[in-house]
Amino acid sequence: CHLYLLTSLLSIAAASGVSQSWDKNPKTSAIVKKLVADGNAGELQKYFGSRMEFGTAGLRAAMGAGISHMNDLTIIQTTQGFCRYLEKNFSDLKKRGVVIGFDARAHLSSGGSSKRFARLAANTFISQGVPVYLFSDITPTPFVPYTVTHLKLCAGIMVTASHNPKQDNGYKVYWENGAQIISPHDKGISQAIEENQEPWPQAWDDKLIDSSLLLHDPYATVNKDYFKDIQKQCFHRNINKETNLKFVHTSVHGVGHKFVQLAFKAFDLSPPFAVPEQKDPDPEFPTVKYPNPEEGKGVLTLSFALAEKDGAKIILANDPDADRLAVAEKQESGEWKVFSGNELGALLGWWIFTCWKNHNRDTCAIKDVYMLSSTVSSKILRAIALKEGFHFEETLTGFKWMGNRAKQLMDQGKAVLFAFEEAIGYMCCPAVLDKDGVSAAVITAEMASYLATRNLSLSQQLKAVYDEYGFHITKASYFICHDPKVIQQLFDNLRNFDGKNTYPKSCGRFKVSGIRDLTTGYDSSQPDQKAILPTSKSSQMITFTFANGGVATMRTSGTEPKIKYYSELCAPPGNSDVEQLKKELDELVNALEKHFFQPEKNNLQRKTE
Repeated sequence: CHLYLLTSLLSIAAASGVSQSWDKNPKTSAIVKKLVADGNAGELQKYFGSRMEFGTAGLRAAMGAGISHMNDLTIIQTTQGFCRYLEKNFSDLKKRGVVIGFDARAHLSSGGSSKRFARLAANTFISQGVPVYLFSDITPTPFVPYTVTHLKLCAGIMVTASHNPKQDNGYKVYWENGAQIISPHDKGISQAIEENQEPWPQAWDDKLIDSSLLLHDPYATVNKDYFKDIQKQCFHRNINKETNLKFVHTSVHGVGHKFVQLAFKAFDLSPPFAVPEQKDPDPEFPTVKYPNPEEGKGVLTLSFALAEKDGAKIILANDPDADRLAVAEKQESGEWKVFSGNELGALLGWWIFTCWKNHNRDTCAIKDVYMLSSTVSSKILRAIALKEGFHFEETLTGFKWMGNRAKQLMDQGKAVLFAFEEAIGYMCCPAVLDKDGVSAAVITAEMASYLATRNLSLSQQLKAVYDEYGFHITKASYFICHDPKVIQQLFDNLRNFDGKNTYPKSCGRFKVSGIRDLTTGYDSSQPDQKAILPTSKSSQMITFTFANGGVATMRTSGTEPKIKYYSELCAPPGNSDVEQLKKELDELVNALEKHFFQPEKNNLQRKTE
C-alpha cells in the first residue's frame, strides 16, 4: 500500500510538470531526491499534492520544493504562463515591456530569494524579446504599480510576501492600468501557466540578462520621479521646516527605511529616528514574532523604547514591503495609543479632503471628488462625504478593487482623493493605484506637524472628526483555522441556521435586520434580493446588519489561514456617549464569537498579542 502511494505520488509529480530533469536548483532537487529515497510519502504529498493556485493576489506560499511551494521552477513556470497571456492581450508587449521589483526575503534551505525569483522572471520575458525594467535593488511594493503607469508598461510583477511569516514569498501582478489584476485575468493567467510548464531553453541561465539590451534599471528614474509626484500632496512646507515634533520610524526588517527617509526630505521634514535594530533588511525578522505592524503593540516594542529615549511623540511603522502603515501616538497619560486602520483612515480622509478644499475655491468642483473604502472598513468616509458633498463608494475587500475603480473614475475625469482599507492600507496619492505606506507615512507626519501648530494631537483631532461627523466605533479581529473543511462547515451552518437556506434571525440578544452574502450573491436589503457588489464563490463573506445599527462581517482571508471579522457601530453627530457605544459593540462582538464562530466547538485559535 505504501509503495503504491509512493508510486502514485511520483506520477502526480511528473504529471504536474515537476520532472527531476526540469528542476535545476540543486537544493530543491536534492530535497525531493532524498524524500523519494526515504520513501517519505507524507512529505511528497505535501510538496506535490496540488499546485499553488494563481489568483487575483497572484501567488503566496512558503518557499521550498515542489509545485505547492515558491521555488525557482514554479517561478519560471508562472512567468512563462504570464508572458504568454500578456502576448495574447498586448500586440505591443515587445515594445512596452514589464517592470519587476523584489523585497529582501530569502530562504537558505531551498536556495530561494525574492531577488533570485525576480531575475528568473526577468530572464523569462527577455528570452521572448520582451523589455524588462528590473529594479537593481530592493524596493517598496507601491513602486511597481507606480512604474507601470509612469513608464506606460503592459504589466508589473512584485516578488514579496508582504508581512507574512519569514518562510513565505509571493508573486503579485499588476495590469497596464497600474492596479492589481482582477478576474478574468487570474483565470486566464492560471490556464496559461498550466499550458507552459516545461521550462523554455535558457530558462535557468539568468546571467544572460546582464548583457541584454532589453534589460533596463528603473531604480534611479523612479526614485527621482516618485518623490517629485508625492510632493503634490505636500501643502504645508513652511510648517514642516519648522516643526519641533519628533517621529520614530521602523521598517520592521523590511525595505522601507531608505524610502521613508527620502519622503521626509521631499516634504522638508527632519528625518525620523530609525529603530536601529530594525532599519536594515533581514529575512529572518529576528526582533519580532510576526513582521506585521497590524498585530499590535508587540511589533512596536523597540519603537516605543526609542521614542521614549529621543522624546518622539509619534511612531510610524511600515510592514516589510512598505505598502502598509501603522501609527502610534504618546498620550498625555504617558500611554501609547496605536491607531486602528479605521481610525487612521478617518484622520487621513479628513486631512486630505481639508487640504483639497483649502486649495480648490471652485465650489462646483466637489461634484467630481471621490473617496473609496472597502466594504469591511469603517463607513466614516461616507459620513464625511454626506456632510461635505463629495462622492463615496465602497468596493469589495482589497486594493485590487479600489485601484481598478479609482482608475475608472479618473479616466472619467473624476478626482479620487483617497482610498483605504481597515488592514492599515492607504492610497493617498493618485500616482499609485494601490496602498502605499511610504506616501502615507510622510502625509501623516505633515498632518501631525500641522495639528501641533494648533496644539492638537492626532487623538484629539480624531475625536473632533467623530464629533463633527458622528462616532464610528469599530472592532476587528480573527481566528486561525488550518482546516478548510471546518471553515466551510462554519459558513454552511450560518446559511442553514434554522433549517435549510435560512440565516440567523438573531445573535444572542441582538436582532438581525439584514444579511448580505457575497459568496452566494444574496442580499436581503435589495428588492430582488441580489447583491450589488460582485460575488465570489471561491471565498467566504457574510455581512450581518443588526437592529441596533451595528454591522458585522465575517470573511476568510485570501492569503492566510484566518477567519476574520469586522464590526462597527455608528452614531449620528451629537451622540457623545462613546463609552456606551463601545460597551454595546463589545457585547455584540462577544455574541458574534459565541454564537456564530463557536471557537471551542470548531477548535479555532484566537488572535494573540
